[in-house]
Amino acid sequence: MDRAVFERMAAQEEVHWWFAARRTIIRTVIDRMIDLPDAPRILEAGCGTGGNLGMLGAYGTVRAFELDHDVRATATQKSGVAVAEGALPGPLPFKTEAFDLIGLFDVLEHVEDHEASLAALRSKLATDGRILMTVPAFPWLWSAHDKRHHHFRRYTRRSLGTVANAAGLRVERSFYFNSALFPVAVAGRAIKSALRSDAVDDALPGPLVNRALRGVFAAERHLVGRLALPFGLSLCAILSSDPH
Repeated sequence: MDRAVFERMAAQEEVHWWFAARRTIIRTVIDRMIDLPDAPRILEAGCGTGGNLGMLGAYGTVRAFELDHDVRATATQKSGVAVAEGALPGPLPFKTEAFDLIGLFDVLEHVEDHEASLAALRSKLATDGRILMTVPAFPWLWSAHDKRHHHFRRYTRRSLGTVANAAGLRVERSFYFNSALFPVAVAGRAIKSALRSDAVDDALPGPLVNRALRGVFAAERHLVGRLALPFGLSLCAILSSDPH
């Protein structure tokens, strides 16, 4: 991503509605859908500026890696976790460690070789370990936002399942989320397309709007594990090693 995007992420990810509500969804998935062992070993792959590390640390011992030196330093300072240098599909740090949970949160779309990247993470799973991941959904929603954030692709449940299977992984559960705001986002993209606008608005909205958007998005936690909606701006999946 552009340096300006990382700087904005570092400044906003604690309070920005999208990051805060996504953490709520991720916590709910872990609580309801993943059976962690006692004292789990947790890895966040591509942790960015570290906004998820505190949340993950509530569950167990956390390791993390990130490619960019300055971003790693920010994540380490913010979280207290010594973030290692690493990249997907490699080289990966923590060569002698295996993990019960690997988090991959809006990272895979940034990696050109997504199959090799998932295969590399599969090699770091402990017995009965899981990969919990989120990615942007639906290729037809491709926009200036994807270009600005250096995405290679967006996913459907089927396309993510295909690449996961090719990497030796099995999709245990997958569902779309950020669904309530889906119509608003689709309308906004349509308007920008009609106006031929490449404007990208990632700024933190005013407090009232930010609180409202966070509330709407985070309310979807009540659906997690209970009702799978057929659409959403993002896709969440739980992966495990395929024994076959």
